Amino acid sequence: MNTENQKRAGVFQRAWEIIEKDNTIPLEDREGILKLIQVLIEAGASSTQQKKDDQVKSYTQEIISRHALMSLVKQQADELDALRRIGLNLTSSLDLQTVLDAVVAEAMRLIKNARAAHIFLFYENKLEFGASLTNDGVQNKPIAFPRSSGLTYEVAKRAELIMVEDIQNHALYKDGMNTWSGSIIGIPLKFNNSIVGVMNLSRSIIGAFTRSELRLLGLLADQAAAAISNASLHRRMTQQAYTDSVTGLPNRHALDERLQEEVRYARRMETQFSVVMMDLDGFKLVNDTYGHAFGDEILYSSFNYLAQNMRATDFLARYGGDELTLIMRNSGVTEAQSVTTKIFELMAGYSLPHNGSQDTSKIKLGITAGIAVYPIHAQNGGDLLRAADIALYQAKKHHRGKYVVASGATGPLHEIKIKTSR
Repeated sequence: MNTENQKRAGVFQRAWEIIEKDNTIPLEDREGILKLIQVLIEAGASSTQQKKDDQVKSYTQEIISRHALMSLVKQQADELDALRRIGLNLTSSLDLQTVLDAVVAEAMRLIKNARAAHIFLFYENKLEFGASLTNDGVQNKPIAFPRSSGLTYEVAKRAELIMVEDIQNHALYKDGMNTWSGSIIGIPLKFNNSIVGVMNLSRSIIGAFTRSELRLLGLLADQAAAAISNASLHRRMTQQAYTDSVTGLPNRHALDERLQEEVRYARRMETQFSVVMMDLDGFKLVNDTYGHAFGDEILYSSFNYLAQNMRATDFLARYGGDELTLIMRNSGVTEAQSVTTKIFELMAGYSLPHNGSQDTSKIKLGITAGIAVYPIHAQNGGDLLRAADIALYQAKKHHRGKYVVASGATGPLHEIKIKTSR
């Protein structure tokens, strides 16, 4: 019996030697293969020793061959499943940030021992942070920003993949943080032969990425580039749809949406907000004297001059023509009057730009305004805008260069005189 056991042990040793030489078999699969061989050996226990040796070799090679085939099929199935999941996740939204977050999440899921994934968008030869995710769940907090001589810029410049097997011993990281270790790969995100970004994925281990990992990352990069390009285009088109082409300020469409947002916020928080409708006094004379091209230049210059002096929480939009609309969150009549007074004072200090050799010093621009407050003067955005517009009309008709507060709970329309240096 002991002799038989020794023989079996010798058979297992020879089988193990065959398996150990095959680097394509993962460590976790080798034990399973050896168990299958054990069953086959016991089934052929009555055979001669030479026959047993031949059977062991034949069985082992057959199992290894079938295992390699099954591994390849499984790998391809995993890649197809990953491709399907990537496609679903990256085409489910046109919001750029949502797309970027989905890409880094997929990258972290695809690669074993992944430590962090970063995406930097590439536009006009500059990189800007897009998204990131670490293995401990920290999202959109970059570890470091690209160095001009570092991996990310190098990938963007070459438009090709760069693999760094050992961060601490690579020329691209000689000026980096000496605490960095492991391996990293930088992949260009290319769409229609243009670089739209760079994706970096770092690992905690040293060594090359496998061919399977490179294929999966390549699939992700191709779809990510297309999704990022589409989302970026959508963002630009949306911004154009919400931006006035002459002044660069938000347009009427953006104003209407912001009004609805402010109404919802005020109702939820039980607060007030103000709307100030403003008309640019003296602008008709600019158009009549210098032409519409210079008139557009004045609109851009004066409106942006005011916008730059607004509070961060204020929303200033071009209503149309030479009219502006200001929305102020958490402000009642008193606060709206105070801010409008400051706008009058700002406008008193505005100087027209030169128009070639023509003298523009004789033209002075001013402001006339109408104020309405939610919920005092109206219960919805449209009615509030109309209330402010009516107040503006009354001011222009009877009190040009001043402002009027809308009628309502505050009583009848009344004039507020503004002292200026003009």
